[in-house]
Amino acid sequence: MISEAVIEALKGYVPEENIFLNEPMAGHTTFRIGGPADCLLQIENEEQLKKVLRYLILVEEPYFVLGNGSNLLVSDHGYHGVILQIGRKMNGIQVDGCQITAQAGAPLSLVAKTAQEHGLAGLEFASGIPGTVGGGVVMNAGAYDGEMSQVVTQVGVVSREGESMEFDNSTMEFGYRTSALRNNSFTVTSVTFRLKPGEKDRIQARMDELMAKRKEKQPLEYPSAGSVFKRPEGYFAGKLIMDAGMRGYQTGGARVSDKHCGFIVNAGNATAQDVLDVICEIRERVKERFGVDLELEIIYLE
Repeated sequence: MISEAVIEALKGYVPEENIFLNEPMAGHTTFRIGGPADCLLQIENEEQLKKVLRYLILVEEPYFVLGNGSNLLVSDHGYHGVILQIGRKMNGIQVDGCQITAQAGAPLSLVAKTAQEHGLAGLEFASGIPGTVGGGVVMNAGAYDGEMSQVVTQVGVVSREGESMEFDNSTMEFGYRTSALRNNSFTVTSVTFRLKPGEKDRIQARMDELMAKRKEKQPLEYPSAGSVFKRPEGYFAGKLIMDAGMRGYQTGGARVSDKHCGFIVNAGNATAQDVLDVICEIRERVKERFGVDLELEIIYLE
């Protein structure tokens, strides 16, 4: 449990109205699952972030940086530490010619819409991705043959020590659903995209086309964290799960989607343990039948 001394100190860095104690994480993830975090801070700007990080490192208080919670499963016991929520406050977007710079908390869908409104092509693939810019660049989010690595030029970050730094496209080391930041101690503050001029109507038509595909193939009517597993080389995770006879498999409130077997949905009052049990069963059956080890794409926080 976080100490009163730490809470009092945090009030010196973040307005008290942005500090939430024993905050249920179910309200901060797209899965709608998760126990209480000891403390959740809504970060308003980079300077606040720097000061808070320096302090948390000094007192050795664990922390986790949260965007939209779209790729996250939080334990039923919650999180014993501080959640730094970037998504609610740091969400500005600026357009300069063919370049868009967005703060880490800006929704990818809104950045894609802003690009369309300014006649800029290249972010259509991101229009239906439910995450934020920060989370998207860390995991090199992508869909329908597009991914962040194709359009990102600069990434602003803050180190654990509270120092501002920048990565360019080459130093980001983008890979399939990963980057140099995936398992590192940097917090994204801003991302700059280089796009191409395009016709607004054609860009919108492409975004509409991709959204129609999402609605047809993905269980958007249920809370979920998107694709649970990474795509194994030479396979599709969803097809492996379906061929293993797991379509519709359910434990408690967690179910393998009937529409897309790569998704586990919260079919009603699912717990994190329900989801973990389904994940375990999927992995065992796929390994037994096909000899393939499925690797998690979502993050489990406990």
